Amino acid sequence: QVQLVESGGGLVQAGGSLRLSCAASGRAFSSYAMGWFRQAPGKERRFVAVIRSGGSTYYADSVKGRFTISRDNAKNTVDLQMSSLKPEDAAVYYCAARSGSYYSTAVTGYDYWGQGTQVTVSS
Repeated sequence: QVQLVESGGGLVQAGGSLRLSCAASGRAFSSYAMGWFRQAPGKERRFVAVIRSGGSTYYADSVKGRFTISRDNAKNTVDLQMSSLKPEDAAVYYCAARSGSYYSTAVTGYDYWGQGTQVTVSS
């Protein structure tokens, strides 16, 4: 069992930066692939980024070059550094954990989810 708690959301101007953090409790955090997803009002939850247990990363095209995912296995945390934010980045951001080392970009590929943190980007 893994519990995930996101933090760091808030209001930021377009072009600005924000850092989200996800704290995980439970065993074997280092063995999980950790992902970030986002969901805007009236839209489906969509993949943003993932980091495998070994540290390799994969990003959605829409955030590539602007967002960076990282993890600290000693602290059981995974962060999402967001830069050059756009109004279309506004959404509730969710942290997710997937058993095993392979990553997935599908919502159904993840076993555990946090409650989400709101990111608002003003134009």
